[in-house]
Amino acid sequence: MKAYALTTGPLQENAYLVETPEGAVFIDPGDEPERLLALAEGAGLNPRAILLTHAHFDHVGAVAPLVEALGLPVFLHPLDLPLYERAAEVAARWGVLIPRPPREVEPLEEGMALFGFEVWHLPGHSPGHVAFLDREGRQVFSGDLLFRGGIGRYDLPGADPKALFRSLKRLLSLPPTTQVHPGHGPSTTLGLEARTNPFLTGLEWEA
Repeated sequence: MKAYALTTGPLQENAYLVETPEGAVFIDPGDEPERLLALAEGAGLNPRAILLTHAHFDHVGAVAPLVEALGLPVFLHPLDLPLYERAAEVAARWGVLIPRPPREVEPLEEGMALFGFEVWHLPGHSPGHVAFLDREGRQVFSGDLLFRGGIGRYDLPGADPKALFRSLKRLLSLPPTTQVHPGHGPSTTLGLEARTNPFLTGLEWEA
């Protein structure tokens, strides 16, 4: 799978356009829909769906315009529906305006196969947080679970630090050469993070 990354919005969220064996998809289109549409056009791809790792506002800000422009289905874990439905209101509290995302979504669940990805339910940053794993390509779209040199916040409404560290432990069970495409910041590998990430080195995984 070939991934095109685009950093969007005031929180510098990474949106991805991924060319999969079953067609192109957007992952976490957080903002600037016109740039995302131009990215797809420039790559010669016709996106077929929107996949969401979770529903914080900085990851869903371009969902409504993309659905309107392309008629795409939206896939989200049901446990994040409350966040999804309140995304526009929460964004406004941060001084960010986003269009309210469409109510209709398709449910994601642990272990399902979707556009060549394996869906992993990895809660902690949010209740319904997932990652999209491309085993063959040894890459994972980790949302806000793991960053280069950091991890996702666990002090937000619905977050759970114990669940987050369990999810990190599970993620690190993948091969160390696995490339991580995070929701913010540069890409990394699981091996590099296991060796150098201060939140992971010497971590008490029983937490």
